[in-house]
Amino acid sequence: MTERYIDINESIFTKCGDRVSEILATVSDRYVGNNPPHPMAYRAFCANGIRKNHDYSYDFNFVKRFPELQNGQIVYAWSQYWSDVDTPLNFILHCYGPLILFANGQPIYKANIADELNPKRRTVVTIPMHKGWNHLVFQFTKTEAGSGGSLGPGSYKSNPVHFLAPSPERFGHEGWIYSAPQDHVWSELPGEGSTEADRVWYPELVWNDDEKARTSVARIFGELNGRYAIAWTKLRSFSPKLRNVELSGYAEGSIAIYVDGELQTRIDQAGAFRANLQLAYGEHNLVIQCFGANGSVGFRLDPLSVGVQLVEPYPVHGAKDAWLYLGPFLAGESIPDVENSLLALVETQEGGTFWRLDQPNTWVRPFTENALFGKWNYPLGVTLYGMLQTGKLLGRDDLLQYVYKHIETCTRLYTYANWDKAQYGASGVLNTLATLDSLDDCGSFGATMLLALQNHPLQGAERIADVIADYISNRQDRLPDGSLYRKPKHVDFPNATLWCDDLYMSVPYLCRSYQQTGEISYLEDAANQFIQFKKKLYIPELQIMSHVYDFGIDKPTKIAWGRGNGWVIFSLSELLAVLPESHEQRGELLQFFNELSEGYLRLQGGNGLWHQVLTEPTSYEETSCTSMFLYAYARGVRYGWITDTEKYIAAIHKGWNGMARISIDKFGNVYGVCRGSGYSYSVGYYKDDLSWLLNDTHGIGIVLLAGIEVLQLERHLVAGKV
Repeated sequence: MTERYIDINESIFTKCGDRVSEILATVSDRYVGNNPPHPMAYRAFCANGIRKNHDYSYDFNFVKRFPELQNGQIVYAWSQYWSDVDTPLNFILHCYGPLILFANGQPIYKANIADELNPKRRTVVTIPMHKGWNHLVFQFTKTEAGSGGSLGPGSYKSNPVHFLAPSPERFGHEGWIYSAPQDHVWSELPGEGSTEADRVWYPELVWNDDEKARTSVARIFGELNGRYAIAWTKLRSFSPKLRNVELSGYAEGSIAIYVDGELQTRIDQAGAFRANLQLAYGEHNLVIQCFGANGSVGFRLDPLSVGVQLVEPYPVHGAKDAWLYLGPFLAGESIPDVENSLLALVETQEGGTFWRLDQPNTWVRPFTENALFGKWNYPLGVTLYGMLQTGKLLGRDDLLQYVYKHIETCTRLYTYANWDKAQYGASGVLNTLATLDSLDDCGSFGATMLLALQNHPLQGAERIADVIADYISNRQDRLPDGSLYRKPKHVDFPNATLWCDDLYMSVPYLCRSYQQTGEISYLEDAANQFIQFKKKLYIPELQIMSHVYDFGIDKPTKIAWGRGNGWVIFSLSELLAVLPESHEQRGELLQFFNELSEGYLRLQGGNGLWHQVLTEPTSYEETSCTSMFLYAYARGVRYGWITDTEKYIAAIHKGWNGMARISIDKFGNVYGVCRGSGYSYSVGYYKDDLSWLLNDTHGIGIVLLAGIEVLQLERHLVAGKV
């Protein structure tokens, strides 16, 4: 008998019984409350600094940065990382020569001769992160072989770590700073409380004297002949009444001054200028358009009168003043809408661009720093699917708007993410889409995006939809029979594989694409996946599925992982819901649905839940697979796919009641959801190593979707439709 996650008195059952609407509302509200819709974090980034490779590793190649670097000389690199909790984090390290990595003043790793002689050698380094700020320092020594190394996250798909500049002078900047070449080892390493005062650090933080003598626009963009750039800030008036404000200064060339999008004045030649503005209480956008001609461009403002001040137009970590700069634009191009210009790439006739700061080669970059909101990954695709359908069923527009905002935060930034990757090596946002090379990266979230798009416009969604459809149909690896499979990508997993999970990563998206376009080939592909996957993974004596088929071993694992099986019947129900009655494979697929349903029904546990390993009743009661079986059964009864309905209706009630007692507490927390998995031929891996997580996004949305189908079935039965 497995242990309970919570006492019955802590369960949601003690407050709501198993009443579906109240449970759905509680789980949804907890999720939104714990994951507020905060925007991306915008940070200063110096493009002269340490950049990332495509795998999100920071590349410290100091032979390239310092061609004069001598053997035996040392270069230090310093950064910091914020952690909300005490936790160990795994990183991948490659060494270009001798190095020592320190964390919070303690040596963590020293390169050995095998590391130094093989830069391709992959070393896993575990860094114990403390709650709060953690300071990391590299000590790199130059040899004939080279100097430097690379450091990246253990999994850049799930956790694309970025570090922040560690000194107070650069607080808020993204990235690492590094020293000039040193002849001796430092007696004291930099860390908490250290500054840049006593040592020279790169990249350069301040302009040189010649650059300081120019206007901010000139030193950022150059002469801008035949083009223009804009400077954006906000004017804040503290007067409760309409007041006159004089804006004065000196123009180095032609400028135009706009307040809240309205042209106030145009200065056609260099010289002193004055502009009289009328400002109501509050903040007002001030945009100064600067045209380049004859080598002069830009402006200088005089101090403002008392009661009016310049404030930053948008919070950018690492900004030193209240101005942002954008350009260049051709002279005939319109000024972009500044209020929305940080939400997507700014398109120009000469290509994309983005905002800059008045610091040497320093750009504004968005980074995904929320725990969940604004991220794009496959578990969140399921979570938002559940939230979307809950909002519809309960008539909760607030939930719908939350989902739309999350999705559109992603879709708006897609073009920017690709541009950011091209500029800097690895994008700070949408890391999975920007490095699209698997079904996990696109299918699940994309399917929810297409469903949301049916009822709400989403900027950029159509472009992403085309990319995903092309990837699944034309670029994802396939066997000769059309099956979607995984080529080996890592030395530790050398064989090609077929995962039952990938039915969910592909089929729902293909179904949504069919609904969006009417193109039957998407459904043909989806149906074929089930036919072919069954040949490799079905266990006929149990009427359930193996998790994975490994082509190197040339056998299925014969492990009946709960969630993997859940993905199968869940996705099959998605296909059957849209597959035409006349489709030639519908009968075969309906038979498969019933075979699986019978197999799973025999394995339901005494408390109503299914187990982490379906055939191992001593493995823990697993919430996500239970939810998917309930979802599929409820649909099967309601749509008439199942004929012997009574035993399935009883199983549905038993399962939902069990989850209300065991898996969901009175605050809406969800327990017993298996963490993300690899695969194994050992049942012990699934039973003992793959532990459950609290509020894991692999399960929250599925719980909601199960409840929705249970409630819809209940209404269906009460109406006497079965």
